[in-house]
Amino acid sequence: MRTDQKTRAEDTGRNTGLKPSLDAGSMTDRGENGKMQGTGEAGGARAAGWHVFLILYTCLILFPIAFAVSNSFKTSSDAYNTILELIPRRPTLDGYRQVFAKLPFVRIALNTFLIAASVTVCKTMTSLLAAYSFVFFQYKGKKVLYFLMLITMFVPFTVTMIPNYLLITQMGLRDNIWGVALPQMADVLGIFLLRQAMRGIPKSLVEAAKLDNIPDLKIMKDIIMPLVRPAVISTGIIFFINSWNEYVWPVLILKSVEHYTLPLALQMYISAEGGTDFPLAMAVSVLTMLIPLVLYLIFQKYIISTFAMTGVKG
Repeated sequence: MRTDQKTRAEDTGRNTGLKPSLDAGSMTDRGENGKMQGTGEAGGARAAGWHVFLILYTCLILFPIAFAVSNSFKTSSDAYNTILELIPRRPTLDGYRQVFAKLPFVRIALNTFLIAASVTVCKTMTSLLAAYSFVFFQYKGKKVLYFLMLITMFVPFTVTMIPNYLLITQMGLRDNIWGVALPQMADVLGIFLLRQAMRGIPKSLVEAAKLDNIPDLKIMKDIIMPLVRPAVISTGIIFFINSWNEYVWPVLILKSVEHYTLPLALQMYISAEGGTDFPLAMAVSVLTMLIPLVLYLIFQKYIISTFAMTGVKG
């Protein structure tokens, strides 16, 4: 059809002595090319804008880390006079030497690790068992129970703080690291994340295993765990980091320095009324964030994939 129109236009041009005009098809193609070029330019500008925004946002996030590291290597006078300079004028390790001289730092770090590790293991295990129950067991009221558990995520910590404090006091666990760990042995967030991961597993796998009289614990160990291992690892890392950085609950329970955790040790050298030993405080801060930061860098792909999975599956 388009070829016939073009031939007639050429014949008309030869008969009249005029050049044939552009046919409708050529004009349409040229218009579409122009639209595509304009769309490509707009998309490129939008992508460049997003890249600039993300670079600035990344710098904003990384600045506190660079600030702490920089000031931990400064002298006290330089820390106050050049507080925003990220390159120390006279680098020194005095801040780190004072940390180990003034504090039982190894004991405090061990306390923090024991609390974070025990909380992480218990939260992960309880979350794994509960998530398996919500996905693969059938019983009345399962959905209601699940949503009631989700509602507890929105209960403020201040509501449960006083009852937990009274309970720990009656158990004789005040000023004891296990008094810090005990109320944190279960977490609804872990149940939610692992349930979302398990929902992608075909139930026929579990049903076939049950037909062979395989116990549920063995099914979970040999079938479910290999399939949800990334989600379990990332959830455990989240639990570990949250417990490692916990401040409010430990400050209520722990009173003696030898039982302190690292966030409490950091607070010892930060005063709202002045007199802060800034290089020492920044040295404690750097040492406090070192282990969680390394763990996150190692397992970040698992953490990102877990949250992506929850967003896709609903």
